[in-house]
Amino acid sequence: MRVRITAAEWDMWREEMEEVVLRHPTLFPSFQKGQIDFDNIAYGLGKERGEFTDNWGCVWRNEIAGIRGVVHTHPLADWSSFDSYEPPDPMHMTDYGAVDWGARRERARQAKAEGLLTSGAVRHGFLFMRMYYLRGFENLMIDMATDDPRLPDLVEMLTEHNLQIVSEWLKMGVDVITFGEDLGMQTASFMGPKLFRRWIAPSYKQLMWPCREAGSHVYLHSDGYILDIVDDILECGVTIINPQDLLHGISNLAAELKGRVCISLDVDRQSIVPFGTRQEIHDLIEEEVRTLGSPQGGLMFICGIYPPTPPENVDAVCCAFEKFRSFWWE
Repeated sequence: MRVRITAAEWDMWREEMEEVVLRHPTLFPSFQKGQIDFDNIAYGLGKERGEFTDNWGCVWRNEIAGIRGVVHTHPLADWSSFDSYEPPDPMHMTDYGAVDWGARRERARQAKAEGLLTSGAVRHGFLFMRMYYLRGFENLMIDMATDDPRLPDLVEMLTEHNLQIVSEWLKMGVDVITFGEDLGMQTASFMGPKLFRRWIAPSYKQLMWPCREAGSHVYLHSDGYILDIVDDILECGVTIINPQDLLHGISNLAAELKGRVCISLDVDRQSIVPFGTRQEIHDLIEEEVRTLGSPQGGLMFICGIYPPTPPENVDAVCCAFEKFRSFWWE
């Protein structure tokens, strides 16, 4: 069970949030009082308020410090720019900054020596989202629907870019490799199974099955509704899936996923966690543990904390997590 507090949330609640975190060392084992300078919060690359150009040439507009915003300038909005376009070198650059693979290898080595879980990741938005960052959302949807002859070249470029990243993690023998992008909206996925199989699944398989063959788990995060394409997603090699809870319905997630794949449940951040009572938060997490868990395992939790969630509600999440974390093995 993990609680991830965004920089924007820290910025809003400051010392009040620190008091909550210090009360829950089980969930925040390395946190020390005073470790966050509230007057100089590190928002993360590309998360400062204002405009930011990433290493792909996409220009972002961020309205809230600590939360990455939206791309408003797309370098490949016109296909005529594609022939001269150069993607960032993944051996030296991430999507938003520089990368030190030597340091990553050393951290993985130390973690293995200490018997800890090791993990690697490709950046959130590694394929579908990066395509619309580059092309623009409406352009990409038309490309996919009309089978644009130039789109395969863009997919291949992004797949090759990500294969280099995956290869580096596999050389380290990490236990889990995380892939993340948002494939859904509030009530449906961005594309149905036909378009997913045509444009997304082949690349996913190229990236994910080498991980499986090397003995690494494949963790896929997606915000939004994805049950209409989830069978195709699992066929790509996913062993841990990170769906949102209430958006799908807890019973629906149980019917479609329980026993087939490890569920890393994304706890509601639209209604109950930010605006509910302590009892509502407790009851939600209890229902999810009872419905989706089992003595055999197969259930994890992650709760992202965003403004305006009050510290009291974060404390309620932590208390419920601590109460139910051992429910199925006690």
